[in-house]
Amino acid sequence: MPEQKVRLFLDSGAFSAWTMNVPISIQDYIKFIKRHELLFEVYANLDVIGLGGKRPNKLTAKKTLENQKIMEEAGLTPLPCFHFGEPFEYLQYYIDNYDYLALGVAGNSGTKLIPWLNTCFSNYICDSKGMPKIKAHGFAVTSLKIMLAYPWFSVDSTSWIMTGRMGKICMPIRTADGKWLYDEHSWKIGVSNRSPSMKDKGAHYTTLSQGKLKIFMSYLEEKGYELGESKFHIESPNYTLKDNERWASKKKKGQETREVETIIHPGISNDYKKRDELNILYYLDFEKSMPEWPWPFKGGKKHGFF
Repeated sequence: MPEQKVRLFLDSGAFSAWTMNVPISIQDYIKFIKRHELLFEVYANLDVIGLGGKRPNKLTAKKTLENQKIMEEAGLTPLPCFHFGEPFEYLQYYIDNYDYLALGVAGNSGTKLIPWLNTCFSNYICDSKGMPKIKAHGFAVTSLKIMLAYPWFSVDSTSWIMTGRMGKICMPIRTADGKWLYDEHSWKIGVSNRSPSMKDKGAHYTTLSQGKLKIFMSYLEEKGYELGESKFHIESPNYTLKDNERWASKKKKGQETREVETIIHPGISNDYKKRDELNILYYLDFEKSMPEWPWPFKGGKKHGFF
C-alpha cells in the first residue's frame, strides 16, 4: 500500500442521506470500511438522524447506539455520535465508554445551539476545571465563534467549499503591528468577477477602501496567489467556445445572446479551485493559531437545557 500522505476522517453521510430521503445500508457501510479501512484514521458510526420525519430524539439515539454495536460486533471501531435533541443519558454513556465522540449539530441555529453546547461541555464533556475528559468532534462546525468557544479536538463542515463556490475567500484581519489575527472577526471577501457582492461596499475586493485593499493584496502575495484577469463579450447562444473561454451565465429559454468569459490569466477571481486552495490554507493557519488541545472551556457554571 502506498504511504498515506493525509489523515482521513470518514463521515457516513447520514445527514445528507436524511435530507434527501435516501437510505444507507449499514452492511454496505461496514463492507466499504473494511475494504478501505487502512485509508481512514477515523470513521464515524452510521448515525440515525431522523425517523418518521422527526428530528433526533430518544428513538434515533437508541437506533444510533444499536448501529454502534452492530459495527463493533463486525470488528470495527467507529466514532460514536450524539445529536442535538437526543437525551443526555446517551451522551453520558459515550463519555463513560469511549475516549472520542462526535456531536451532531447540523440544521440548528446559534440561538438554540449555543445553550446546548454549553450544557454538553460544562455538564458532561469537561471536568470541574473546564478541561475536556474526552475528545470531541463537531459535525458541521466551522462557525469561527463556535470553534473558538469550545475545546474541540476536531471539526468538519462543507461551508468552506460553499464559500469558494459563492466567489469568496476567507482571510484573517491584520493587527496594527502587522500580524495576521485568526478569530471570529476574519473576513469573507468576494473576489469572483461575477459575484453579486460587487454591488455592496466592503463586501468585494473592488469595493474595499484603499487601506483594506492594500491588506487584501498583501495577503494574496504572501500566500502566492493572484487575482487573475478575464474579459467578457457577448455572443450568440450557438457560439462555439474557444480555448480559455466559458459561458458566464446559464442559458435561458428564448435568450438571443449570452455572455462569454475569456480567461486571460487564471487566479482567484476566475478559478474556484484556486479559491478552494486559498480557503484551505486559511483554515490550516487558523488551526495553527488555536491553543494546543486539550485547553479549558471557560463557559462557567453548570448549564441546564430544555
